Amino acid sequence: MMITSVAAGSKATGKAEDMAKKDGAIEVEGRVVEPLPNAMFRVELENGHKVLAHISGKMRQHYIRILPEDRVVVELSPYDLSRGRIVYRYK
Repeated sequence: MMITSVAAGSKATGKAEDMAKKDGAIEVEGRVVEPLPNAMFRVELENGHKVLAHISGKMRQHYIRILPEDRVVVELSPYDLSRGRIVYRYK
């Protein structure tokens, strides 16, 4: 007899949004203000705060370029709201 939990079932799907919701990450929109060394960016959020963000692994794999003034979605950790990960670039 095999026992599976709900959390294990959601992990098996492998969807990024399921994992982000489970981690408690906060997704906010922002605008890239300046590029920094080592694929880091200064992003100004809609509420006026500026955060330090890096590019997500999938965006690196697909060579998605981030330029100044691009609108992006940043995923923030509830533990450190001054740093984040860029997960989407608007066209």
